[in-house]
Amino acid sequence: MLSERWAVTPLRIFLAILFAVLLLLQVMSLPGQFAHMAQESPEMAHLRWPLTAITVFWVVCAQVVVVCTWKLLTLVSSDRIFTPSSLKWVDVIMWAIAAGWAVLLGVFLVVGFNADDPGLPLLLFLVLTSVTVLGLLMVVMRALLRQATSLRTDMEAVI
Repeated sequence: MLSERWAVTPLRIFLAILFAVLLLLQVMSLPGQFAHMAQESPEMAHLRWPLTAITVFWVVCAQVVVVCTWKLLTLVSSDRIFTPSSLKWVDVIMWAIAAGWAVLLGVFLVVGFNADDPGLPLLLFLVLTSVTVLGLLMVVMRALLRQATSLRTDMEAVI
């Protein structure tokens, strides 16, 4: 339990910092960046709002993952991680990853079919593959959590 306490507090600090940076991106940096892009490249100005909406959506997905991770850490701290209530937070994480992945797949396809240079599609493919791995890892972790929860419930019933 000592190692868990050692890890939970710094993780919460970094999650809070991450959430704050994501909020800053969401509110100021991304809209400002795409407004600047529209001014600098008027021929690309029509992409300002779609790009802003897509990137803000991805930031919201990341914020959902941060909040759910915080809630799971609370369950770890109170030794309630192996309860059915923890599965709903993992489910929300999986849905957020799936939603972000679906939009990323759409962006990858649009960019891939319209690109003159392979650099951006390759980068998007790398990110898409990484998010796919993360999503599948969450599926496996959820299955492990479900099994551990079931075992703990069975053990408590025996005792």
